[in-house]
Parts: sequence; C-alpha cells; structure tokens
Amino acid sequence: MIIAYNLTLELRKKLKAPLGTLIRGSFTGTMKKFRDIAEKEKPTSIISVGDTVTKNLLKNRVFPQLLIIDNRVMRESVKPTPLATENTIHVKNPPGTITQEAIAAIQDALKSSHRTKIVVDGEEDLLTLIAISYAPENSFVVYGQPYEGVVVVKVTPQKKSEIAEILKAMESVRKAK
Repeated sequence: MIIAYNLTLELRKKLKAPLGTLIRGSFTGTMKKFRDIAEKEKPTSIISVGDTVTKNLLKNRVFPQLLIIDNRVMRESVKPTPLATENTIHVKNPPGTITQEAIAAIQDALKSSHRTKIVVDGEEDLLTLIAISYAPENSFVVYGQPYEGVVVVKVTPQKKSEIAEILKAMESVRKAK
C-alpha cells in the first residue's frame, strides 16, 4: 500500500475547523437547511463523506453521486447502512493518511456516471480533501462536524487551491508496511 499523504500534528489542529459552511443543529434541522441550499444553488453533484451524514442525506431523499464511508461513527463500528449504488469499491486507508488506492478510487468514481459507494478499511475523514480536489466545480462535498452539525463545501477554484496547499503541507512517505 502506497501512502501519498500523512497528516501532520499542525494540520490535525487546522483541519478541526470546517472547510466550508457549517450548518449547526439537529439531524432534521441540518438536512432541511442543506436541502434548501442545494435547491437554491443546484450543485453539479453531491459527494458525502462519513457514515452519519450519508445516512441522513439518504433518509432525507438526497442521493449523492459519491458516498465515502468506513462503517464507523466516532471511531465506533456501526452496522452498515444499506446504500443502493451501482458501484461499490473497497479501499484501504489507514487513519491519518491518504493512500494512492483511495485517491484512484475517488478519481474513478467522479469520472463515472454511476452512483458509487467507497467503503474504506481504515478512516475516511481525510478523503474529504481528495473529494474536493477532484470534484467538478460547483459540486458540494458534505461531511459531519462532530457535535455541531454538517459542513457543506462548495467546490470552487479557490477552494481547490486552498486544499492543494493543505495537501502540499502533508508529509509524503514512500511506503507503508
């Protein structure tokens, strides 16, 4: 397994802040606000990262083109939510890293016209960065902000540039054992 990026301690602190618009509130309230934003902005596509946010989007009849999950919530295993997708891809991505395998899976999924679910063996949080990097402009990348709500990242050239700087700052290592 080739690790492309490794999270540094400095970036761990920085990435606790939302990368986009934080919608605070209960699951019901955040999903209503998200639907209102999506209806107004009409995103090119929607990408969800995380089990809880994905489950809540689906429950509220919002169907992302790409769903990235790890069958864990707050580091605890959860029963997999049945997600109807045309493609399911399994990747390894250890906590605090981004693997080449995960990057390739996201790139392929975003090029596909099929709804795709990526199931991560490890941790999916940092894959938000890759989803933003490769998503079409005006897409929404949606993820949960623990104990606060949902974050909506509108993909723009400026946001892609910001994410590129974060990725540059991450340590690259050649190979994980």
